[in-house]
Amino acid sequence: MRLVIAVTGGGSGAISALLCVPGASRSILAATVPYATEALIEWLGAKPDEFCSAWTARAMAMAAFLRAKKYDVGGDTCGVACTASLASDRPKHGAHRAHLAYQTATTTAALSLELVKGPRSRAGEEAIVAALMLNHIAEACAARGRLVVPLFEQEQIQTARIVAPQDQRDLLAGRVRAVPLNAARDKPPPLAVFPGAFHPMHEGHREMAELARQMLGQEVAFEISILNVDKPPLDFIEIAERTGQFSVNDAAWLTRAPIFTEKAELFPGATFIVGADTIVRVGQERYYGGQEAAMHAAIEKIASHGCRFLVFGRKANGAFRTLGDLQLPARLAQICQEVPKNLFCRDISSTQRRRRRSS
Repeated sequence: MRLVIAVTGGGSGAISALLCVPGASRSILAATVPYATEALIEWLGAKPDEFCSAWTARAMAMAAFLRAKKYDVGGDTCGVACTASLASDRPKHGAHRAHLAYQTATTTAALSLELVKGPRSRAGEEAIVAALMLNHIAEACAARGRLVVPLFEQEQIQTARIVAPQDQRDLLAGRVRAVPLNAARDKPPPLAVFPGAFHPMHEGHREMAELARQMLGQEVAFEISILNVDKPPLDFIEIAERTGQFSVNDAAWLTRAPIFTEKAELFPGATFIVGADTIVRVGQERYYGGQEAAMHAAIEKIASHGCRFLVFGRKANGAFRTLGDLQLPARLAQICQEVPKNLFCRDISSTQRRRRRSS
């Protein structure tokens, strides 16, 4: 197993411990410490909701795994990460904690620990996290033996681990472009597709899907792309959490299609169910490298696959805007259909839901 390791400061002792061993270069491809906020944002490709969380640790591990695959395309590789908030030179309001994760081609694993504040120095807390990191790496490499980690009785390690099914492994590796889930397994490719992160899914999504079914006369399939233009791919734990929101009667798809030109290739003839904010981005040059010609070519490609958009209103700058309020390129407007405000005037944000849950 060959590793790329990323830590935000806490746990860095594990890197030095590994590099002290002769022949470490056979195992360590690279190690990085994105310590500053700006460095971590650059490592992830986007600003996370929280800088010290289990999700951020897993995203860091996925970014490390992708870097490892880049360095060793055909090898057995692993990304390992830790983000921690430990004792500092000033009191911290929040808990002292550490979140660790590793990502391989088959497995996502995560570990979280909240430390008792006060009895240990920074060096003492660092020693705990470094030992956890080394044990986590040993697990990823199927190595024998573990270090003893001296924890207080009230300090309980929380773990999560998923070994992905083969179709999800193939999707992450790029061997397939789409995987049908639940009711979609026994149906032809859908003609009404609701793409989204569904992080989390809420009643607004369900209402949109039902209205779309009535307006289009087609059963609606949900679609989640594991790839994002700016962020690392979804890991296997995240995939399980998001797809677990669908019932067995829902038609759902996992894809490698973060942009609509790719979605149109996967689902020709489909109508995509989107919000007003999304359709605006489809028609903005800045999402095409600032090139107007590239933007028009992308819209034409979507149309050439027989695809259209059903556009739901969204609240922006204090006002609820529908399709008629938007300034879109003419060709894009031609392949859009509006959901009237009298049928749908709800604005529920998944981002706001996550922030409220976190706070």
